[in-house]
Order: sequence, then structure tokens, then C-alpha cells
Amino acid sequence: MAPHAALLPDLPWHTGERLLQARAGVQARMAEIGPRVVRDYMHDQHRDFFAQLPLVVLGAVAPDGRVWATLRAGAPGFLHSPTPRVLDVAVAREPADPADAGMDDGNALGLLGIDPMTRRRNRMNGRVERTGPDGFRLAVGQSFGNCPQYIQQRAFDFTREPGVAADQPPQVLPALDERARALIAGADTFFVASYVDLADGSRQVDVSHRGGPRGFVRLDADGGLTIPDFSGNRFFNTLGNLAANPIAGLAFVDYATGNLLQLSGRAEVLTDTPEIALHPGWEGAERLWRVIPDRVIWREAALPLVWHAPDALPRS
Repeated sequence: MAPHAALLPDLPWHTGERLLQARAGVQARMAEIGPRVVRDYMHDQHRDFFAQLPLVVLGAVAPDGRVWATLRAGAPGFLHSPTPRVLDVAVAREPADPADAGMDDGNALGLLGIDPMTRRRNRMNGRVERTGPDGFRLAVGQSFGNCPQYIQQRAFDFTREPGVAADQPPQVLPALDERARALIAGADTFFVASYVDLADGSRQVDVSHRGGPRGFVRLDADGGLTIPDFSGNRFFNTLGNLAANPIAGLAFVDYATGNLLQLSGRAEVLTDTPEIALHPGWEGAERLWRVIPDRVIWREAALPLVWHAPDALPRS
């Protein structure tokens, strides 16, 4: 069972997040910034942003306690916010997705809206209000924006209707196979889900983006993955969750095919290690974290869209 983390009154940070903030020397600053940037509602610009997206990233906790990151697609407008405190998500149940079991009524959920073309992203967590088999409403717990740092710019094309499921069943792997290792070794992007159970009995789930130079995730001999943590907003939502509850779910996308690799396993945060200087592509990293997968799922053409380099980059 996950340990309980305390959330201080009037602060959005729990004990795991504050621990990492203190180690980075930014706890006082984050105590000041937190209440101003983390809200229990969505700005209108965030609501409009979600409505334009063809894809959303979700983090969910299955009944067995494993946490999973996943991606779901839809025609723009499948995300709709009728009021600043709710987001309607029109995606059908998908039993092939291990995260789907954590999307029942009342479940805590993490959500990330990300547009690789414009490099915008907004995060949210909240609670599922199940409206039927074809969608749910997410009641906002926390909502905040993120900077565009480390987002690789891409454009997308649909390869089939968004509501049509893949015609191949998921493959549960005993370990990372050759194609999974090749996908990870060449990745410049992945998504990570994590969660904590708070002292008041509520659950807080987060899902976030991680990016870096191609090959920035190291595949280790023991079957684990070692990942650099570059300087960011210093909220430490992900690593703070892992410090309090060392369980992570990772999702790697094959952007050329729509294949999806989903991992769930134990995690460890390494705040002071000389290994940072040992791997190309880790320049500028401030700490490392590791994941040892104990569940690996490969889903062929799970996503109904593919990505490619944009023909013309917009001016910055």
C-alpha cells in the first residue's frame, strides 16, 4: 500500500514534492508560487486549448495499484469544457488499454494536454464522473500550465477514424523485447504517470511529458531504465510523487506507426549520483531516476494517428 503524503493547508504541494523542492533549495520560492499558479479550475485559454487537441495523455491507477500512462485520440472537440471546473472527455472504454481499468466512476485521474506543433501543454488532475461507455467528465482538482521546454515539434495525420480500435490485441511481454528496446533507445519523448494517496484519504494522480535528445533514456543491464531530470518548473510533481510512492507508469510512442509501449514498475529517485556525467545527452541534468518494469505491454497501431516533422516551422 502506498504511504500517505500530507498536503499543507493553502499549499498545493504534498510532502514528497516539498522534499524534492527542499533538496533543490527552492521550497520557500515554491511555497510562494504554488498558490498563485496551481488552481482548482481551468483558465479560459486552457479550456480553449483542450478543445483544439486531437490527443490527450492520461494517467490512471488500476485496481491492483499499478499506475499506467496512456494516450487517447479523437477528432478536435472530443475534449470540451462546459464550465471552468470540468472537462468532458469523449473517449470510449478500451479494454486493450491497461489504464482503462482505472477510469471508473470516482477514480482519480491525471491529464495532460499537449500540442507538439505549437509546443504548448497544460496539466490537470481530478476525479472521474463516468457518464457512460463513450466518455467521462473530469472534475478539476488541480490545473496549471507548463513551459514548452524539451517538447519536440511534430505535426500529425490521422490514419483511421479516431473511434476505431486497433485490430490487433495487446501483447503482454515478460520483459522488454528487441523492438521495445529499440523504441526506447531511439526515443526523444515519453510520458510518465505517478500518484500519491494523501493523508485526507484522497488520491492525486499526475501524468507528464519527458523529453530530451534522442537516446536520453538509458537501457540498463538489469532491465531497468535510467532517466535524467533536467531543470524545469521545480514543482517536482512527478519526482515528488515517486519519492512518496515509488511506482511509475511509462508510455513510449512510435510516432511513425502509432505503436504504443506501456510499462509499469518500481521507481527510484537518485538526487546525488556521479552517473550524471557518464552518459551522452545528460548534459544539464540535475538528478536521475530509475524504473524497473514489472509489467510490459506492446500495442500495435494503438493510436489512430502518426506524427512527422512539420513542413515549415513557425517563427519563435
